[in-house]
Amino acid sequence: MTSTPVNDKILALVAPMVADLQLDLYDLEFNGGILKITVDTPPGSDGGVTLDKLALITRLLNREFEHNDPIPGNYTLEVSSPGLERTLRTPAHFQREIGKTVAIRLREVLDGARRLQGVLIAADATTATVRLDDAALTERVVPLALIDRARTVFNWAPAPKPGKAPAKKAGSPKAAAKNGKTAAVAKPAPGPSDELDFPIAHEEATA
Repeated sequence: MTSTPVNDKILALVAPMVADLQLDLYDLEFNGGILKITVDTPPGSDGGVTLDKLALITRLLNREFEHNDPIPGNYTLEVSSPGLERTLRTPAHFQREIGKTVAIRLREVLDGARRLQGVLIAADATTATVRLDDAALTERVVPLALIDRARTVFNWAPAPKPGKAPAKKAGSPKAAAKNGKTAAVAKPAPGPSDELDFPIAHEEATA
């Protein structure tokens, strides 16, 4: 999040509250009158953020914002968890997801490609290194500044048993699980898109 007087006030209120609940502040965006707060369990923790925790955070934040009024005018508060397939926007996001499969869309063609998919094997403040899903397992260093969109990729299909063909899926839980849990009802996610759209389910609360 870009440092501004309003953004700094929001962060100063949100970060300690999330930490007190033993969660990580995964992302925070304030744009166009919408404040999006994404929380996650610490790396290595079992399970994800519960609906009760999301509801609690929403209530606490609404009460805190009403008391301190860090945002002038009307705004919408959205609180969510990142889900299984999560958007990667910041260097910290990439560093957190090392070892996972990622899909990346670049702002322009780089080394003959604009879309990359493979295992994220390294990341720092300015670059991400991806081992591509090709026969040569090519390693590609990607400047973060050239990334238009990126997300982790979850393998929804179970591994087939030896000697058996993969079973056809009668239905997929993807639409329900792709978005993080929410304190209200999760919005249905659209089907997979090769445009790398990343909808986020959320609760809305207007201050």
